[in-house]
Amino acid sequence: MTSIIKETQSIKEAVTFINAIDENKFSRLISRIIQKLHLKGEQTFSEEEEQKLQAALSLDQQALNLVVETAAFILEQAVYHNVKPASLRQQLEVVHMNSDKAEMFSQTWATSGPELVERLKHSIFTPKKLEHVDWQLNLQMAQSSQARLKSPSAVLQLGLRSEDSEVQENVFVEFNHQELLDFYNKLEIMQGQLDSLT
Repeated sequence: MTSIIKETQSIKEAVTFINAIDENKFSRLISRIIQKLHLKGEQTFSEEEEQKLQAALSLDQQALNLVVETAAFILEQAVYHNVKPASLRQQLEVVHMNSDKAEMFSQTWATSGPELVERLKHSIFTPKKLEHVDWQLNLQMAQSSQARLKSPSAVLQLGLRSEDSEVQENVFVEFNHQELLDFYNKLEIMQGQLDSLT
């Protein structure tokens, strides 16, 4: 089993705070985090809610931010690696999270994870979206220093459009044979990861 959560200093501190939080309060906290996780650029809690949480959880602003960011990170890693709930629980226990808190993560992931994955599939993480792809093949036959030269290259034209713009931006990328092969292999890996999520 590959570990998706490394025990960094930040994770250690967050786990210490998480282990000290009351179970009922923690359960509501991670339920809220997973509900808002797909909304990029939007705060999970308003300033007023954060102040109430600080008092309810007996945490200062920095500690609360660490707990919320770490919980979101753990859930994002679960999405990215398509981890099973039982495996998530085991990995959280490896980083010294109490078994009851690890079980809450596992249960929250089991109940809300599939819906989160579905929402994330339909959301755009980048400000630009690929509209079309065009290509051409070039073959350089000679240059001033060499009379006979066969140097093939492929040029990809990627048409990108911002969500809020009608103007399409064209990006041109030139590949030699080896670069194109490497690019193709990376696309194959990406396709395999996308297929594993469905």
